[in-house]
Amino acid sequence: MARNEANGLEVGSEPAGRLGACQFAIQRLTLTNFRCYPWLRMDVAANAVVLTGPNGAGKTNVLEALSLLMPGRGLRRAKLSEISRDVPAAGDTERPRSWAVAARTAGVDAPLDIGTGFQVSGDGGAERRTIKIDGETGRAQAALAGVMSMHWLTPQMDRLFQDGALSRRRFLDRLVFGWDPAHAGRVNAYEQAMRQRLKLLRDQANLDLNWLTALENTMAARGIAVAAARTDVIARLAPVAAESWGPFPGATLALLGDVDGWLASGPALEAEDHFRAALEADRERDGRFGRTHAGPQRTDLVVHHAPKREAAERCSTGEQKALLIALVLANARIRAAEEGRAPVLLLDEVAAHLDQDRRDALFDGLLGLGGQVWFAGTDVEIFARLRGRAQFFTVADGAVLDGG
Repeated sequence: MARNEANGLEVGSEPAGRLGACQFAIQRLTLTNFRCYPWLRMDVAANAVVLTGPNGAGKTNVLEALSLLMPGRGLRRAKLSEISRDVPAAGDTERPRSWAVAARTAGVDAPLDIGTGFQVSGDGGAERRTIKIDGETGRAQAALAGVMSMHWLTPQMDRLFQDGALSRRRFLDRLVFGWDPAHAGRVNAYEQAMRQRLKLLRDQANLDLNWLTALENTMAARGIAVAAARTDVIARLAPVAAESWGPFPGATLALLGDVDGWLASGPALEAEDHFRAALEADRERDGRFGRTHAGPQRTDLVVHHAPKREAAERCSTGEQKALLIALVLANARIRAAEEGRAPVLLLDEVAAHLDQDRRDALFDGLLGLGGQVWFAGTDVEIFARLRGRAQFFTVADGAVLDGG
């Protein structure tokens, strides 16, 4: 069932494909003042959800709202103050820019209510994002990773292997969040210490060496912990990712970076010592250039097309997309096999440019995992194979209606 306050319409239909007993699944989604939706409620009763409609109708907005139920800035990485439907005109300080996303999720023993929201006070006050988990407010974003696991693919990510290492690190860290919810907190703590250290180094005249040393100790401990968590996930993922799966090629994976090399060659404590020494040696250079030259923020995820033994960035566009899908599928397959629960997958136009064999294999494989998958696309016929196995919604003019 979907209800949209914009037109006062509420319709209901029997869901196609009952929602299975997977822990990570959305049963109800409620949006308030979010993008094109003044208010929207969707009741979901299937493991596969299909959103179809023309470009600009609001399909990706729904996926973005879901992605904000994880730590971070969501699949668009938009500024939180720009997501509200009522963004005021320049100079208008009267109206607060607020939005909210709430969801009823399938928990381990019982449904769980989670949500996030944002508000900027009209008098120039501080921007604030709130987190709520089963009625408890005021928790950090990292807490979301402990109750929800989610991954996504968007058309913009088709350039993952052409873009810089930052995009690939973000992709990898979202995978790690699912395995290790504490990873988000470690990444945030490391990045905060790194920013404070650079600020100190820029003011050499008033440099506090004791505080600088304390920050570098924090960076060494947190940074190696971040790198170790990434290494652990790659070690789990690599054997499954290397195997071709139907029409999707196998991928070989490696981490390339100084801290990754230190971890590979010795114990974590020795890696911390190497990192701490590198930070001390780079103080003058880091301060002069305004960036940290060593650390996990320099790591790159290196991917090769296994059957061709070719670097992903040198593969064709179609091969790169197939590799990207293969990585997401491999992660979901391992999670389902080891933990009995696959992450929620948000797939925006993922099937549009796949040939029929790959499309059929993708649909069958995803539904076979038992987790919840949300598809979005402009052409409903692309999802014809999912009829009777998925719950379809039509999105048009900021309204979400049952059917498709």
